[in-house]
Amino acid sequence: MKNLVYLKNVVTLQLDENKCTGCGRCLEVCPHAVFKMNSSHVVIQNRDACMECGACSRNCPFGAISVEAGVGCANAVINSLLGRTGGECCCSLASDGSGKSGCC
Repeated sequence: MKNLVYLKNVVTLQLDENKCTGCGRCLEVCPHAVFKMNSSHVVIQNRDACMECGACSRNCPFGAISVEAGVGCANAVINSLLGRTGGECCCSLASDGSGKSGCC
């Protein structure tokens, strides 16, 4: 799939490079090529393409990856409704008071 981006800066995906052995299992199971192989381990190449399915975390035999499957959008919507910034989501309510959602 080509350059999919779900929500900017809300993904809960974390990679502990100290635990990563470079086995590449996450590369095999990630549907959106979020990871890439570095010289000795995996790195996150496109965090915003992560849809938080959790496949990488569930399949990492070394516990190097953590992600709270499916919470990114909900977190962004709640923070937007509470007036918090920094986790905007296209699904949040319009700021013009119309009550319409931004894109959904």
